[in-house]
Amino acid sequence: MSYPAFFFDRDGVVNVSPGAGYVLSWEAFHFSEGIIEALARLKAAGFKLVVVTSQQGVGKGLMTQATLDDIHARMQAALEPHGAAFDAIYACTCLSSDPDCTCRKPSPEMIEQAAAAHDLDLNRSWLIGDHDRDIQMAVNAGVPCTIRVLGEKEATVAASHTLQSVSELPALLERVLPA
Repeated sequence: MSYPAFFFDRDGVVNVSPGAGYVLSWEAFHFSEGIIEALARLKAAGFKLVVVTSQQGVGKGLMTQATLDDIHARMQAALEPHGAAFDAIYACTCLSSDPDCTCRKPSPEMIEQAAAAHDLDLNRSWLIGDHDRDIQMAVNAGVPCTIRVLGEKEATVAASHTLQSVSELPALLERVLPA
């Protein structure tokens, strides 16, 4: 049996975007308003939840892989009591300038790896992101339903749904998902 999935970009969706910088510690990580409620709703509806994130702060040497792993472990521990923990986390830590990188968004590689490892049905899946590269990654992977969090960024790649902020996600899920 294959499962529908909901793919999440991390910074700017799961947690508040650090702006031009990077989330380099757990203390700098703050959940976006409404995200825990949305994750719990999706889990209860039978979706597998997967983070697909670019974290080139590791590649730049601003933090270690161990620090990134610690941030993700603490994120999972905070979500677990709410029934909202992720089923998998995929992070591309390559530099944008690395010519040998195959996983950097908008490459579909992280989604394809998750689909193969967790028996995911991409035709019944969704992705939510806050950059064109997130939406394009979904398109490249064959994920038909996308949600774009606009914030202050300009959008040039069309998404199925558009939100001003993540806080609007729970209401959108109530409208688009079966009861």
